Amino acid sequence: LHLLSRRQRQMCIRAANKLPDVDLLIRTSGEKRISNFMLYYLAYTEMFFIDTYWPDFTKDDLEKIIDDFYKRNRRFGSV
Repeated sequence: LHLLSRRQRQMCIRAANKLPDVDLLIRTSGEKRISNFMLYYLAYTEMFFIDTYWPDFTKDDLEKIIDDFYKRNRRFGSV
């Protein structure tokens, strides 16, 4: 078990705070879970689940998902 030093943890937190908010999460392979992946950064993220496995994911798949994303009404927690 490798434990991070206090300095290493602080560096990780600073690096994470510099990341922009996640707008769109694409989960391939038909899985309907996020497995704690960036859990605290996904509060207002639009999620798209696709049955295609990653090696088979194409530019056309990405374009369809982006088109769908732009059609969504993002409310960021409001009603």
